[in-house]
Amino acid sequence: MNDEELSVTPKQQAEYETIVQKLVFAAINEQRRSRRWRIFFIILTFIYLTPLMLLLIDVNDFDFLKTELDKSDKHTAVVTLDGIIASSERASAENIVKGLQDAFEHKKTAGVVLEINSPGGSPVQSADIFDEIKRLREKHEDIPLYVVVQDVAASGGYFVAAAADKIYVNKSSLVGSIGVRLDSFGLVDLIEKWGIERRLLTAGEHKGLLDPFLPENPEHKEHLQRMLDQVHTHFIDAVKQGRGERLQDNPDLFTGLVWSGEEAIELGLVDDYGNTDYVAREIIKQEDTVDFTPSELLLDRLADRVGAGAVRSINQLQNVFNLN
Repeated sequence: MNDEELSVTPKQQAEYETIVQKLVFAAINEQRRSRRWRIFFIILTFIYLTPLMLLLIDVNDFDFLKTELDKSDKHTAVVTLDGIIASSERASAENIVKGLQDAFEHKKTAGVVLEINSPGGSPVQSADIFDEIKRLREKHEDIPLYVVVQDVAASGGYFVAAAADKIYVNKSSLVGSIGVRLDSFGLVDLIEKWGIERRLLTAGEHKGLLDPFLPENPEHKEHLQRMLDQVHTHFIDAVKQGRGERLQDNPDLFTGLVWSGEEAIELGLVDDYGNTDYVAREIIKQEDTVDFTPSELLLDRLADRVGAGAVRSINQLQNVFNLN
């Protein structure tokens, strides 16, 4: 092969260089694409996992979040009791007691405000909160506890409020309902009208207590009324223990009636007008407030919202398609 056959023309040289450049750029672009996909998946993983981690975090478990609080001056601690008082609710004795304990035990707490907005609930849960307030006040004699009633403190809500040193309300707050109720239905005539035969098997003479498909039993009614009277007496004793001589001698006081904040002051059920800011500023003399209400797990909060959204969607579908 001679030199003439091995020689490369300028045109061929240019073509070779173009091919090499394309290969190099293709390799570079492939690396860039690979890097982009890697970054994309890292970001996607972060976006996916971060909310899950946040949903499972209870910020109350992290002491370092209270560092600034420890460095601050004295404050008014606030705990909020909002909603039905029951073991499965946010206003359960477990949650409220936890908040109160944290509030009283913090070294910077000058006083505690328990905000109540509740129509009542379980007498057992209410009594547990009442007893814990009394215990904490005896243990921390220098830290007062005041209740601020928002819209309503009725039944179990007022049961809890009665343990406070003083109770503050708005003129239009609803207060009282010192009584006990037990709901049931009587459907005997209805099932007879529809030709339904009731078949009930029990082991125990009174196991069919409160069965709505059976005629009212005078013996059962007497037993249940006696039980309600006992629970009512526990309620009355707690109110008298908490309010003492401030209660007025009024025959309607423990009948289950509800009063406005204005009337409640006259009856001695509450003490004065005021909201949380007023109590912190004028009574406790520490305007800065710190919320010690136990926070829900974000996962629980999300589940509640998703559930509520699903119910709303179903109701909307029913309205549209008349699915009743």
